[in-house]
Amino acid sequence: MLKISFYGCSDTGLKRTNNEDAFLAEADFGICVLADGMGGAAAGEIASQIFIQTAMDVFTSVVTHSDRDALDLIQESYERANQRILQHVEEYPQHKGMGCTGEMLVFNDGHYAMGHVGDSRIYLYRNGNLQQLTRDHSLVQDLIDQGAITPAQARTHLLRHVIMRAVGTKDSVSVQLETGDVVAGDVFLVCSDGLTDMIDDAAIDGILALPLNLADKVGRLIEAAKLEGGKDNITVVLGEL
Repeated sequence: MLKISFYGCSDTGLKRTNNEDAFLAEADFGICVLADGMGGAAAGEIASQIFIQTAMDVFTSVVTHSDRDALDLIQESYERANQRILQHVEEYPQHKGMGCTGEMLVFNDGHYAMGHVGDSRIYLYRNGNLQQLTRDHSLVQDLIDQGAITPAQARTHLLRHVIMRAVGTKDSVSVQLETGDVVAGDVFLVCSDGLTDMIDDAAIDGILALPLNLADKVGRLIEAAKLEGGKDNITVVLGEL
């Protein structure tokens, strides 16, 4: 059975004083979770931590799971995190408007299952080809889909940070759920938009193609984002099979 190895790092970047990103990658459970918080002050950090902790609570409560179970557990993680964040806002009204993006990636018996909400991303790098598995839940992505702007224009659009879905901002949350097969040598990239707003897919592809270990590739990706301005928190997790 293929085993996953993870390496991840979260960097504050060059413009922010606090880090609202959070991640957790557990090879023993075959799970990676990442969140990018929003809400100002400490609220974004709290939302991210709630999402991470909730996902781990759900997955550590079961001994084994199938692919179908994994999707159900991913959905449950988002729903429970959504309610926990809303409950937090009820108790702390000063945190109204808090929420987070949410990425989940789970591996089991030659397959992966994933969940996605927001504009953080999950990529698959296989046989030298980089494929984005998630679709940004953002205003600029909607404009791209409508043909109103190009992907290049989206990178500098004034409304590029407006997201259309988040965890903890509405009574319910709509999650992109996907499954797929894995093969030896696959590399999965889970990242916040602090990476993808700064460097494009071609730059990411070029770094992943280098003959380096996961830690060095993560370091190169973060450094590349910082060299382009590092305007946001940058979180990068790589998983290799």
